[in-house]
Amino acid sequence: MGRSTLHTLPRMPTIRFRGSPILSQLPSSGNSHPDGPRRSNARPADKAERGKFARSVLEGSTVALISLFGLGLGGYAYSIFYKRTVRSKIENAFATGYSSQERVALGRIAYGVDPEQMQEIVHKEYWVPRAEQGEVNDIVNGKTRGRYHLIIGERGTGKRALLLEAMRVVNGDGIAMLEAHNDIEVFRTRLGKAIDYDFHEDYIGGLFSIRGPRDSTALLDIERALNQLEKEDEGGRRLLEILQQRSEIWASNELVTVVFTSDEHWTLERLIPYATNMNIMNIRDVRKDVVTNALKRYRARYHNEDVPQSILDKVLAQVGGRLIFLNQILGESMDDDVEEQQRICAAAIILARALVHRATSSRDPDQFTLPEIPLQEARQIITRADFVQPFDHINIVHIDANGMVRADSVPMQNAFRDIVMQEGFEEHLKATLNRLDELESLARTREVSVREAPRRSGGEVPEVVYCAKI
Repeated sequence: MGRSTLHTLPRMPTIRFRGSPILSQLPSSGNSHPDGPRRSNARPADKAERGKFARSVLEGSTVALISLFGLGLGGYAYSIFYKRTVRSKIENAFATGYSSQERVALGRIAYGVDPEQMQEIVHKEYWVPRAEQGEVNDIVNGKTRGRYHLIIGERGTGKRALLLEAMRVVNGDGIAMLEAHNDIEVFRTRLGKAIDYDFHEDYIGGLFSIRGPRDSTALLDIERALNQLEKEDEGGRRLLEILQQRSEIWASNELVTVVFTSDEHWTLERLIPYATNMNIMNIRDVRKDVVTNALKRYRARYHNEDVPQSILDKVLAQVGGRLIFLNQILGESMDDDVEEQQRICAAAIILARALVHRATSSRDPDQFTLPEIPLQEARQIITRADFVQPFDHINIVHIDANGMVRADSVPMQNAFRDIVMQEGFEEHLKATLNRLDELESLARTREVSVREAPRRSGGEVPEVVYCAKI
């Protein structure tokens, strides 16, 4: 009888396979897997989680889009509101009434006074009648259209008074006035104050340090200020050229009438080459009879004085005068450090002497006639083409719209005559010119010295030969 033997086999590792989607779709035979009910319960939970995440993403995106849309709509609405506010402020600057600068210029007339006292104030402020007042009134009140104007004349001839009186007649309706300045930043500020424009400095972007519209130069700010009145795509020009370009466009469209005033000839020279619709008005001194009669009536009405004609003539002849460069001629003892200054002074006195020698008796006894010299001849007299305009700038002489050079005023011509007629004037001027010639000669001269040859025996210099070593 045999013994039965029981052999124990080692335990084999259990291998599980994850069902693939393809296998899961096959029909199963036999009993189902024990994990089947658990997986069937997990699938709806995953779907619910995925649906909740999708809904949250959709809600967040919708809120973000609505916020961005609201922000954009608010910014657009603010931009429209800001532009309308700027336009309203500029329109208000041209409305009836006066700005602070215009009130200062007009004085008491601009403020609310009794209508019965208005005429008396006008007579006291503007008591000299001007022949050009009617033409200036037509320009300011808008009757003269299609052109812009340059009013040029000596300082003190009444250019500003003509414009202020015309503004008073229309009560400042449709007028904005400012005084130009050679500093472009100062001009930008004055322009903004005149037309009530802040150059986007009150823009809300400034609260967030967004420079935006203000990130530019002062010249571009001026261009933007002019753009508020009429669109213009061309830029990058100098200030006067921009103003002239605008004036040409506005004059041709009868939109705005620009009036320039100046007492210097360089302004005319700068505007002439590009002037198409510019009208030049040359303001001269008031006639002697008009001034004396007006002065006599004024003194009689407000001071109860009967002024003799001789006193009136003396008053007319003694007003004004500027001698800053005419009394500094140093003569032949000048130092070479003041050569350039003396050259300018000598040129001024030579031009003054030419005007005195050109003077002739006036045919009209009711008006002082100032001698005139053409601009090109004046440059030939002083032998410099760049000195005449500086003399115009400091009001020694004046260059009118016709290119004629004359003394800045009758008192200035009288001062010329007094200086030229002094004893020893010609000798003093001649000595000054000679000294200037000497200084100029010294500056151009180069000294060449010749040294005596070395003495040798017999008076002969031996020949010396130099050989270069290669």
